[in-house]
Amino acid sequence: MAELHEFLYCSMLAPDQSATVVGQIVTAARARNLQDQITGLLVFDGQRFCQHFEGPCGEVLLLMDRLQADPRHTQLRVAYEGSLTKRRYERFEMGLAEVETIGDDMGGIHELDGVEALERFLALRSDLDIFS
Repeated sequence: MAELHEFLYCSMLAPDQSATVVGQIVTAARARNLQDQITGLLVFDGQRFCQHFEGPCGEVLLLMDRLQADPRHTQLRVAYEGSLTKRRYERFEMGLAEVETIGDDMGGIHELDGVEALERFLALRSDLDIFS
């Protein structure tokens, strides 16, 4: 089994993009992620993204390269990166949670780094109507 790796990043929707682009992103990502054995969760609040994803190290690194080159978002910042012994998302090739009333948690994650950012994101999942 390939070594698992995970990333948590935050970014902003590019000013020239509409929020409707998120559906297109997720549709394409689900097909590709299934093929690449990547699982994860994307949270979008209308202008900010936080995405946590995991999978084989090589595939995850390639995905991060593609994300950094994607013009549909700006200000991409990696908040956490590390090795993983067990998947956190067994069922999601790409889970999506679109939120409007999540308080300052999204903004808080955007300002955090490292394990603190990851823990805040993982805690946020319990407030969302999802099951990992």
